[in-house]
Amino acid sequence: MPNIIVLVKQVPDTNAKILVSGESVDLSAVKMVMSPYDEFALETALQHKEAAGGEVTALTVGGPGAEKILKDAKAMGVDHIVRVETSSSMDTNALQTVLKQAITNLGAEVVYCGKSAADTGAGSTGPGVAARLGWASASNITAATFDGGVSVMTPGNGGNVKLSVPLPAVISCDKGNLKVRKANIKGIMQAKKATVDVHTIESPISTVTVVNQSLPPAKPAGKSYQGGDAAAEVAQLLRDEANLL
Repeated sequence: MPNIIVLVKQVPDTNAKILVSGESVDLSAVKMVMSPYDEFALETALQHKEAAGGEVTALTVGGPGAEKILKDAKAMGVDHIVRVETSSSMDTNALQTVLKQAITNLGAEVVYCGKSAADTGAGSTGPGVAARLGWASASNITAATFDGGVSVMTPGNGGNVKLSVPLPAVISCDKGNLKVRKANIKGIMQAKKATVDVHTIESPISTVTVVNQSLPPAKPAGKSYQGGDAAAEVAQLLRDEANLL
């Protein structure tokens, strides 16, 4: 029976209004949630457990504030919740090094994660961790089956490709046709009492740092046209400015 890990990350709510104070983003009043693609990874991990047995551990890296998303994962049905303590930001190398060590310590055989995080959108965690572990990797999967192994569906040229993934492996998940389950009352009550297992792992020094952050320039006001007399001008703008014709 597989030992399954799902990586989850706390990010700002995608509907939140982002404000920049000075040269950094002010998140003091922003609601923090589990990164949406991680929810699909969590659902896939739970389906793997239901099909093949084993246990699922939700793993995150962050400070005590990140424990909320672990409790959310517990309410949905994971068996264990683990947080690697850190109070500082990490670059990609440092984060993936820490995740690699945590996964090794936990003895995982398969790791699921979102295809990218909602805050950075880099999409490097799954392949990067797989490379550090020396494991197989499958990215952007939209479906998975667990009949005697792990088979996944992933986009290919002109359609979808079905792959048989040898374990151990790191698999990053896209939305596809997955419907993420909702936590029930029993799960929510159990999650409130659950204890987060906190680990400390030494990380390499981050060599990439954020110099400053700023919002993109405001978009110019839109233009409105009415009547057939404006058709020629609209066509010209679509061709010359929007590059649509």
